[in-house]
Amino acid sequence: MMGDNNEHVITYWVLWEKFHSPALVGFEVISHWLPFLLLSVWFGTLAERFDCRRLINISQGLFMFVSIMWGVLFVTGTLQMWMACVLLVLHGMAGSMWGPAEQLLLHDFVDRDELPSAVRLNATFRSLGVLFGPAVGSALLLGLGPVWGIWANVAFYLPMQILMMRIPFTGHSREPDAAPARVTIVDSVRVLRRVWFNRVLVSMIILSGLTAVTVGNALQVSMPIFAGRLGSGTDGTAYGVLLFANGAGAVLGGFLLESTRRIKPSTRWAVVSSVIFGITTLTFATSHSYLLAVIVLVIGGVANMGSMSITQSIVQLEAPAGERGRVFGVYGMFSAGLRTFNGFTLSVLGTAIGVTRSVAVVAAMLIIGAVAAGVYAASGRRRSAAERTGSQ
Repeated sequence: MMGDNNEHVITYWVLWEKFHSPALVGFEVISHWLPFLLLSVWFGTLAERFDCRRLINISQGLFMFVSIMWGVLFVTGTLQMWMACVLLVLHGMAGSMWGPAEQLLLHDFVDRDELPSAVRLNATFRSLGVLFGPAVGSALLLGLGPVWGIWANVAFYLPMQILMMRIPFTGHSREPDAAPARVTIVDSVRVLRRVWFNRVLVSMIILSGLTAVTVGNALQVSMPIFAGRLGSGTDGTAYGVLLFANGAGAVLGGFLLESTRRIKPSTRWAVVSSVIFGITTLTFATSHSYLLAVIVLVIGGVANMGSMSITQSIVQLEAPAGERGRVFGVYGMFSAGLRTFNGFTLSVLGTAIGVTRSVAVVAAMLIIGAVAAGVYAASGRRRSAAERTGSQ
């Protein structure tokens, strides 16, 4: 994740300096998330059929290839906008490819009782990479320059490559999946029909998608506006603190959840965490106190980590063994892919009522939607209990 974010820092700066294209800035966001929306289920099918280690090797190799090609285009001065678009799409595809395979490996590493812990630790260290990636990327850009910085970034993918060559797990050794005979996008999407009866599973997938399409990346992209409104003006340190607070809250939340283990993976806690995340975002969007804003961003980061890790754990536990990869793909399609539309949501509302008010509106939408998802999951549990009682 640090290598992923390092590349964003370096390439986004170079692309803006060279092209000064707002359209390309928008494409940078879309190209990162759209592959999750379109290809996550298909990549989940591949994870069911093939060795997950090799899929992760391929995705990491694609990351490395893209970084190398950026450097070649930078140093030769031959970068054109269409070339940048191709590399941005390949980068997005690499990110979406390894998600389902990663989740299947987690299921292979530990038994069912330890799955929530594995999910929490994995999510925590991913957040750690996201938190420090921009700082490391900036250091590479300033210290080595864009060419050598992007080439040095290749080294960040090597540990994962080496790990995947050494571990004995394939993603299928603990509980072999019933791999489909064919790997097609149409066939893999049909898994939705077969899991739709499980309201707990579906509600968690919907909840993750709701978070993505409402709040999504809204806090990060609108942070300069909030920093100015809260009185920090152009003070880079104060602005950086706001950015750091939310990420630090996510890392802190992961370590707290893992060290205490008091919060078990349940739909109730997933809904509560999402509601708290919505409330803190709403408070941040309407606050005029810089100190309060920092505090609620930290709390919101903790709540967001709780919601993310709990929903992932429930999907891990509820997914059918023979279709686990595709179910993870559906989860990735909702939790990451729907972030593609978050920019459109923010743009439309921001144009109509202003960016700060639009963040407040999407936060309120998240609160209402999370409660609705909890009611939907609870009704599913009651119906399942009634069916079991009737059968007895």
